[in-house]
Amino acid sequence: MEKLLTIALIVVGFLLIMTVMMQPSKQQDALSALSGGAGDLFAERKSRGFEAVMRRTTAVLGALWFVIGFALMYISAH
Repeated sequence: MEKLLTIALIVVGFLLIMTVMMQPSKQQDALSALSGGAGDLFAERKSRGFEAVMRRTTAVLGALWFVIGFALMYISAH
């Protein structure tokens, strides 16, 4: 069981890295935050399409990675 969880943790970690790297760039948002772009301070846009799918996938994989990590920690402690 411990070996299976370790393999699952590695696979989910790799998939998590891939989904983070596939997300669209937010350079313009970061630049406006640093340069004081107050013009779009309250202009929060909802993510749509590919960006929304990647955001949800990243959140699900991140939560799954933590759950598997905690389960692996619990099993190895007992």
